[in-house]
Order: sequence, then structure tokens, then C-alpha cells
Amino acid sequence: MGWFSCFSSSTKQDDPSEDHYKTVIKISRHEKEDGIVRQKREKAEQVQTERAKEMSLKQFEKEVAERRLQESKEEGKRKQVDDDDDDQVDTEQIEMNKVMEESLKLFQKEEEKRRLEKSKEEGKRKQVEEEGQFKHSKDKEVAPPSICNGCKSEIKDGLSVKAFGDLWHPHCLCCLHCHKSIALDKIAKRGKFHKSCYKEHRHPTCCVCQKKIPPTEEGIKYNEHPFWKEKYCPCHDRDGTAKCCSCERLEPRGTNFVMLGDDRWLCLQCIGSSVMDTYECIDLHVEIREFFDGSFLPVDKEFPLLLVEKQALNKAEKEEKIDYQHAVVTRGICLSEEQSVTSVKERPKRGPNNTLINMVTETQMVSGCEVTAILIIYGLPRLLTGYILAHEMMHAYLRLNGYKNLKLELEEGLCQVLGLRWLESHTFSSDDATAASSSSNAPPAAASTLKKGDDWSDFEKKLAEFCIHQIKEDDSPVYGLGFKQVHEIWVSNHYILKDTLKDIVNASKNAPVSKF
Repeated sequence: MGWFSCFSSSTKQDDPSEDHYKTVIKISRHEKEDGIVRQKREKAEQVQTERAKEMSLKQFEKEVAERRLQESKEEGKRKQVDDDDDDQVDTEQIEMNKVMEESLKLFQKEEEKRRLEKSKEEGKRKQVEEEGQFKHSKDKEVAPPSICNGCKSEIKDGLSVKAFGDLWHPHCLCCLHCHKSIALDKIAKRGKFHKSCYKEHRHPTCCVCQKKIPPTEEGIKYNEHPFWKEKYCPCHDRDGTAKCCSCERLEPRGTNFVMLGDDRWLCLQCIGSSVMDTYECIDLHVEIREFFDGSFLPVDKEFPLLLVEKQALNKAEKEEKIDYQHAVVTRGICLSEEQSVTSVKERPKRGPNNTLINMVTETQMVSGCEVTAILIIYGLPRLLTGYILAHEMMHAYLRLNGYKNLKLELEEGLCQVLGLRWLESHTFSSDDATAASSSSNAPPAAASTLKKGDDWSDFEKKLAEFCIHQIKEDDSPVYGLGFKQVHEIWVSNHYILKDTLKDIVNASKNAPVSKF
């Protein structure tokens, strides 16, 4: 019985390891042959170099002998003329240097030629080696990773869409108008929009009359709220369309805003958390005092907090002789004069057609100390009422603690900073607020009885952002400029209010009298 190989000839021919082995043997044979040739060449070059050296040395010795013979013949002459001897020695030295330089150049030329040939041979050998070793790896090169044009990260799962000449994660290809993802068959031809959104982007709908804003001779003209981004026809600014006194949005057709007793309009969303009478404001008053205690600015003196109508607020402002608020809407005031004030004692009820009825008021005399009362206009949402109260409470703290003659812009700016900080302390949940305070080095805020951000409606969260936006983007000469100046001082003092107040006092002493 014969024995048979378990590998067929075809298997051996297709075995890549055997090809690699043959390649290695071939390279080894080439290297051995190259080594023998290289040794012979190096030996021949060495012999040529030695011969060149011997010829140069013989030539040099011959010239030296001839020179010595010439020197012996002219020895007498050199003794007579010393200057001629010196010149002759210099000439001999120059000739010797020339001979040595020529010999060295010849040697360097031969050496450079040998190195060049050796470099060429080494390059050929490496090329043969690389072709043998990487023959099979060229077909297995890994393609570069695909990068999403939206988030700039790698598309790992292979799920991608191609649009506008780039690759995207499906969730990263979003409409520039509504910011939602776009399916490939819904993309507008003129940009990264849904087809329907592109029409709205180019030809918007008025948020008031719910119609397409008509074009004019100069194109489509519309107004847009800087925060809410609602677009509307310019005519609605002057045609009597109601505007909410809290959030500043215009009343859409088919939605009935509520008119307060002092001719102010309130939208149905803002009225959901509105503070309507003095009694409802008691808890908020306590909360703001705790907030000031936690900020190391305690207000120890007791004085009334009264919610009033617009007419009562305007009357108190006139008696306080405040004449710098003509450019802004007055919503709160810290009284220092003895006055008779009419406040809202009991909230009105909502009657037919969203009208308010049966509001109960009372009149009282406020007096006693540097701060007689704080008045705030009634009907605003709790968040906005709290911000105004924090602002006015800072005025009270300054008066009760003897901070007088502060520069107007700096005092109002400091009050705005306190109002902003109170708002921001309610923007997050308790855990998030603690983390935000520690990350910004701001002092911790006092515990709040107001419901936390996680329990707010979407509108309340948006309203808080709106109030903060109003403070930061205000461009009025007193409140806006003052806030920016004080906020910069506050940040430079690592959010320490006491140090900020010291800098404001010093700045007020050195500053010229305010034009207001």
C-alpha cells in the first residue's frame, strides 16, 4: 500500500506562505550576491586609493628633493639677502599646500563616487524587499473612517445619509427652521430645510393675524420679537393689538387676553401664575428676605410690601420725586417718604369675556424710617414679581445701612445683579443650582419655597429665560449700562457681594455726578 500526501499540488501553489518563503529565499540570494560584489568593489577601490596616495607621496618627495637641491645652490644668496629668503620660504609653503589640497580633493572625489554607488544599490535592495513583503497587504488597506458633517464625529454603525455633498448621521441632518431631523425625500432643494419649512422661512406667517405676511415694493417686511422670535406684520404695533405686560407677546387672533383694572393686558399663560393681591405676596416676601440672609446682606428692618395698581405706583413715584425712569416702565418702587398708599387687598375674580371684577382695595399711611414700604404692581407672574422684589429689597438694604450718594447707574446696576441672581437661583433644580453655584464660585443661594425648575411648565421655564434675557440685554442708560458695569465688578471680585459693594462706594466717590 502506497502513501499519499494530504496536500495536493494546487494547494501548494496557492499557499501564500510558500510564496512568501520563496520571496525570502530570493531576497537572501540577492543579498549574498550583492555582498560579494560589494566586497570586490570595495577592495578594488581601496587598492586605487592606496595607489593614489603612493603616487601623491612620491610626487611630493620628488618635489621636496628638487627643492632642497635648489636651496643648496642658492644658500649663499639667501644669506646675503634675508628678505629674499623669507619670500622663498612662503612660496615653498604655498606650493606644498597646493599639492596636499589636490591630493585631498582626489581622495574625496573617489570616496563620494563610492558612496553614491553604494546608496543606489541599497535603494534597489530595499525596493525588492518591500515588493516581496507587502505584495499581499496592498489589497487589504483599511478605508478612512466616515465623518458626520453635523457633529464631526465618526459614523461607526454605518447608518448615514448623504446630502449636500456630505455624510450625516440621520439625527444630525436637521432643519434650520424647526431644528427637527429631515428625511431625504423631504429636503428642500435650496437649503437644509423641510420643504414646508423653507416656504415658512422665506415667506413667514404673522403670529397675530395667522396669515402670510404680505410683500411690499421693498420685499417682505416684518417685525420679530428679540427673544420669542415671533414674526408679525408691522401694522400690529399701532393697530391696537393687545400686548402682554409680562411676557410682551402680542395677542393672536382668536385668543382673548385678560385686561387688568388699570388697562394692562395679561396673556392666559402669564395669568396662570400671577400674584394678584398683597396677601398672596407674603410668602414671597419671606423668601426674598431669606435669600438676602443667604447672600450675607440681611435686611433686619420690618416694613410693608404692598401690591398696587399702576395708578398708585405712578402717584408714589411722583411723590418720591423720581424723574429718571421716563425711558422704562415702572413696576416697583422702594418708598422713603411718608405717603398714603392704596393697595390691592383681595384679588379680583374673572368675569364674563375674561374681565376682572370685584377687586377689593384699601388705603393706608406708610411711614417710620428710611424705608417706609415697597410697592410692586399687581398681576405679574410669581417669577417676575420675585425679581422686582429682589431689586427693590437691595434698594432697601442700601438705605437702611447708610449707603447714600451712590452713583445712580451703579446703585441700579447692583439692584439688577441681585434680581438676576435670584432668578438664576430658581432656574435649576436644587442639585443643579448647587453645582452651578460651585462651578461659578458664586455664593450659595438660600433655600427657596418656590417650586423648583423640574416642576415648572414649559412656559414658566421659558418665562424665566425671558426675564434673564431682559436684564442682560437691556440697553437703557441707567439700568442697562449700570448692570453691565456692576456685573463686571462682581465677577472681578469672585462673586462676593460685600467686596463688590465696597468697590461701588469707592467708584461713586471718584465718579462725576450722574447726569440723571
